[in-house]
Amino acid sequence: MSVRLPETLRPGRLQALGAHVLDGGVNFAVFSAHAERIELCLFDTHGTRELRRYALHGPDDDLFHGFLPGFGAGLVYGLRAYGPCVPESGNRFNPHKLLLDPYAREIIGHFRWDDAHYGYTLGHPDGARRMDLRDNAAMALKARVAAPLPALRETRPSVATSDRVVYEVHVKGFSAECEAIPAELRGRYAALAHPAAIQHFKQLGVTTLSLLPVHYALSEAPLVQRGQVNYWGYNTLGFFSADPRFAQQRDPTAVRQEFRDMVDALHAEGLEVVIDVVFNHTAEGNEHGPTLSFRGLDNASWYSLLGDDRSRYENHSHCGNTLLIQHPRVTQFVLDCLRYWVSEMGVDGFRFDLATVLGRTRHGFDPQAAFFIALRQDPILAEVILIAEPWDGGPDGYQVGRFPGRFLDWNDRFRDSVRRYWLQTGCTRGEFARRFAGSSDLFHHGTRQPTASVNFIAAHDGFTLADQVRYARKHNQANGEDNRDGRDNEPCANFGIEGDSDDAQISARRAAVQRALLATLLLSQGTPMLLAGDELGNSQQGNNNAYCQDTPLAWLNWSQADAGLQAWVSKVLALRADEPLLRHPHWFVEQPVAADQVALRWRAPNGHEMQVSDWHAADQHALACELWATDPHKPRLLLLFNPDAEARRFLLPEGTWLCILDSATPEAALCPLCESPLSVPAHTLSVLRRVAEGPRP
Repeated sequence: MSVRLPETLRPGRLQALGAHVLDGGVNFAVFSAHAERIELCLFDTHGTRELRRYALHGPDDDLFHGFLPGFGAGLVYGLRAYGPCVPESGNRFNPHKLLLDPYAREIIGHFRWDDAHYGYTLGHPDGARRMDLRDNAAMALKARVAAPLPALRETRPSVATSDRVVYEVHVKGFSAECEAIPAELRGRYAALAHPAAIQHFKQLGVTTLSLLPVHYALSEAPLVQRGQVNYWGYNTLGFFSADPRFAQQRDPTAVRQEFRDMVDALHAEGLEVVIDVVFNHTAEGNEHGPTLSFRGLDNASWYSLLGDDRSRYENHSHCGNTLLIQHPRVTQFVLDCLRYWVSEMGVDGFRFDLATVLGRTRHGFDPQAAFFIALRQDPILAEVILIAEPWDGGPDGYQVGRFPGRFLDWNDRFRDSVRRYWLQTGCTRGEFARRFAGSSDLFHHGTRQPTASVNFIAAHDGFTLADQVRYARKHNQANGEDNRDGRDNEPCANFGIEGDSDDAQISARRAAVQRALLATLLLSQGTPMLLAGDELGNSQQGNNNAYCQDTPLAWLNWSQADAGLQAWVSKVLALRADEPLLRHPHWFVEQPVAADQVALRWRAPNGHEMQVSDWHAADQHALACELWATDPHKPRLLLLFNPDAEARRFLLPEGTWLCILDSATPEAALCPLCESPLSVPAHTLSVLRRVAEGPRP
């Protein structure tokens, strides 16, 4: 350093937590309600040699602060916190452990697991009550003061809620084996911005990329011990820092810039970017985990602890700990983080992992919890995309349909029911119709619209679409957990042979069911979400929990991509975009009377409207859905569903009907005239359009 370090720090400002360049220096502010003293430790640019320690001023309103004049971006630092180490009271202070600033925008160092990272002596009879006196600074991750980034170059896309089609994608997995992208970019943020990737997204017809976690994450110690990594990244330590695993360079500033460039490029093509955020837990794990950041700064404020034993953690995440979102400073932290990713990194919204945690109070889940109210009132976050995974692992954790305001909820009821319907594994016509029409039993209340239901048939955690029709059970042996991990009893079917098959008949049935599943998803009422790779026929060899597979098993296999299936997805999404009836933003009605209304009528194959007895006929599965608006001269649509193993005859309503989509003949480009009764092949969804009658004289 060319500038001489002062003997003491000046008092700092309290407005912004973390480290910020301002007024000719760097301002530091750190929250802790229980620390007695917090020290700022400055290091050389490599983070290897400690240069100076300063006692921060405070606490003032539970904030420790200081101002270092004459310095700016690039300053490397860590924190040490002093206070009681009494696990029974919830306090686990240990000044021998260098701590990462929770607000760190840039993180340097390469983390490796070591006993010195633990605040207690591993293996000691007193367990976590025995303070470990080893200093971990040499191996600890450190924060680097970040320079402000230039303004985002592009304006944000404007996608109507009813037009949104979500594409869930892993940054690395998408391009790791894509030969259309230069080798040096594969697996990187830049790959998603490459023209080949953008062409793929736009040809498909998706509007919104939902990226699996891109925050700085750690791989759990047991995974590292068996030579694996946390591939998905749901184990966050640095919530403000982009994960360097997905960047061409490790330098944190270059990582931030590459992420920003990716967002700019996608925005320029009209594509939205949503990121998966994990505010339900941190990488510090349970009471036996390491002391890396939050635990050492103020364990009792950051984490939800058991009431009868505050040395232990609530584990609603099933990952060891649960962030105490209802604490005002933790709420502030989450909101600050979200604002940063919107304002400075350019993202358009968030998918909240195990989002029920966000609304937990001492009385259970509350849609009007303080966090939701603060989120709704925030001027920066008031219009961003909000997607909830509406469950967690705690009591009464399943809250599908109960999230407030503009939230969109992952709808696993849609996933399971639609799969069971087409796989013929136990879904009634009534249940299927309810899910296809927007899941009104879950979402039709208050001001929520059907678009609040995020419909999906596959996601990162579970079978891929291809594996749903290839395997009757999970095959997770590669994970090293004796096939105990992953969801049991997923709706799936192998059609006679487990895994790949050379049998032409079995292959044809599998392909037909895949097309029908995709068409159902993309034409249903709600917000469709497509798992990246499902359009390619991507398989994970029956592994339904590839969280630790940073291998070709979990990467998209572009060399074996099913071009026909990809074309089918594009065709279906093009139809959805062309037909307003298929992306209607409001609830269907029995009879339209207003211009913004669309009517829905369910018919049995005999042409009659479905009656109560029809809905409960367990041996009957085929049915038809008729859609129309107020103008009698505008086209109507008729969707015919036949999940059976043989063809079914449908009597068509009055009028002249043309077939505009048929999953049995996906490559057909013509619109043949349909005669009643119409034979619909097995495992088929067909869409018919009634020819509009001209105005009567």
